[in-house]
Amino acid sequence: MKHYKSLTELHTGNGWDAPENPLFSMIGCQAACPLGNREFTTDCYIIAFKKIKSGMFMYGRTKYDHDNGCLFFAKPRQIIEMKDLEFEEKGYMLMIHEDYLNGHELFKSINSYGFFDYDVTEALQLSPKEEQIILELHSKIQREYFNNPDEYSREIILSHISSILKYAQRFYKRQFIDREQVNGKTASKFNEILKKYFDEGGLEKDGLPSVTYIADQLFISPRYLSDVLKQETGKTALELIHIFLISEAKNLLRLGEKGVAEIAYHLGFENASYFTKLFKKQTGMRPLEFRKSQLN
Repeated sequence: MKHYKSLTELHTGNGWDAPENPLFSMIGCQAACPLGNREFTTDCYIIAFKKIKSGMFMYGRTKYDHDNGCLFFAKPRQIIEMKDLEFEEKGYMLMIHEDYLNGHELFKSINSYGFFDYDVTEALQLSPKEEQIILELHSKIQREYFNNPDEYSREIILSHISSILKYAQRFYKRQFIDREQVNGKTASKFNEILKKYFDEGGLEKDGLPSVTYIADQLFISPRYLSDVLKQETGKTALELIHIFLISEAKNLLRLGEKGVAEIAYHLGFENASYFTKLFKKQTGMRPLEFRKSQLN
């Protein structure tokens, strides 16, 4: 697999014209766009708007097969695969080398946008109005990119990119709500998987379930799962796992048949001290204090 350290290498390797800036570039994608068949990684963040007519596009581990216009996001060193692509309408790719962000607020804040860790099937499906907003921002970046650069160029381009990311965050919240109405609450499915894991002895056999394990059962990425759950419940996936476990712990403490250490092991904790710490954090009491309060 080819890794492109620079944008110049990336453009040359894909048969594109040389970038206007060694650390930032734009590529228009349409039927005539020479993408070919390839698999590669880069040191760049990629933001792309596409409508794919046929062919296969992958990044991370998941195939993209949706024919609506969408935005997808990839982070540095994420595997990107293209095969026999044909586009219905003109799209674009923005490629931002990590070094282009140095000294700018986006250098740190870009990592707060969870969608850079989403799988490709979790791309942002835009409504016509949302699409228009994104395309207008792209046009502003394009005008700046092809103008003669000056001391303001980088700041203006990055400000528009920042706006795209903020709008994407807003639009994803709308998508979470829309998909919840179609597919049902993710939180309910999440709890069903936890209960099944518990009932089948997964806690004692394999320990605490990870967010990745539950996300795999739901066929979504861990970051997307946590963001959807946060939207639905105000809690992250890990917080909901802890709430579920403490709820089970309360039931076992009420029964009074097992000691704290036995309950901790039964619930998949490696040691009783971590279980006690988590229990107190969730309930404000130590396990034995909770048991005594129930007896009283």
